[in-house]
Amino acid sequence: MTEILGFNNLTKALSFNLYDFAVALNDEERASYIRYIDERYSAKQIESQLIRIAEIIDAEVLNVSSKDFDPYGASVVLLMSDLKGDQATKEANKASNLMAQSTISIHLDKSHICAHTYPDSLDPSGICSFRVDIDIATCGSISPLYALDFMFKAFETDVVCVDYVVRGFARTKNNEKIFMDHEMSSITKYVSPLILRDYDTIDQNSPEHHTFQTMFCRRELDESSYFRNPRTVPPDIASEKMALIRKEMESIAKINR
Repeated sequence: MTEILGFNNLTKALSFNLYDFAVALNDEERASYIRYIDERYSAKQIESQLIRIAEIIDAEVLNVSSKDFDPYGASVVLLMSDLKGDQATKEANKASNLMAQSTISIHLDKSHICAHTYPDSLDPSGICSFRVDIDIATCGSISPLYALDFMFKAFETDVVCVDYVVRGFARTKNNEKIFMDHEMSSITKYVSPLILRDYDTIDQNSPEHHTFQTMFCRRELDESSYFRNPRTVPPDIASEKMALIRKEMESIAKINR
């Protein structure tokens, strides 16, 4: 990573949008699915995951606000600071006498994570879906990219859309402006090969604009994990519903198998 003069003003924004699917064959199973989502992804549960993300990227949690909504859904917002780069930044700015301590503190507190959940069980064919949007914006020396593996593991994911954007500029030790302080060719470079082997991926990158996107679509679907009571589902119904799930996944990921 490039050595920065003073505080690193580059904003690194990562958007992690995941989709998970299930099948409900009747109203009882629809209600059961919503209850499961409300419990599995309540505001309290999401909050614990976001705090873990902050720990992974070496950020200090300053404040958390969370809420469960009626009839369903949850939102969590977490304010954090650059724990890893805090002391180094203070020393660098003290030496260069560029800015006051109060200004540094304001900058450090800009980083945040927010998450929103969106369950849906209204599809007439019985295909239920669940979406979580997690947005991480950091400045300083911390990077949201290092939390990708955890987010894949922490949430059940059939389709994932990841966007990564770097905005603003910082200055090098030679007082030159830079608009990117690290090498970046693809978001997949920050995802474990063990995770990547489960997904087909498509990149849509614009390096000259410091903008990157990768779509992930699960390759193999375990039929038993998509039904509330898989052993009671007739094979023809199971095959029909799995085809519908695959169609839904590909329509979101824009991946044709």
